[in-house]
Amino acid sequence: MKLKISTIQVLVLLAIIFLPSILHAQPGFGDDVDDVPLDGGLSLLVAAGVGYGAKKLRNNRKK
Repeated sequence: MKLKISTIQVLVLLAIIFLPSILHAQPGFGDDVDDVPLDGGLSLLVAAGVGYGAKKLRNNRKK
């Protein structure tokens, strides 16, 4: 089996490899910025998702 690689595939592969190293989320901020905690509502959403998934699994097993 012969492997055929097009130029578009090579360009996409190079973009996937090199773009994350070029892009930075917020490069201009210093150390005096207060961090924002993500735990408050995010943990409740995760718990609700786990509970909903468990309910769906239990209902599917009853059928």
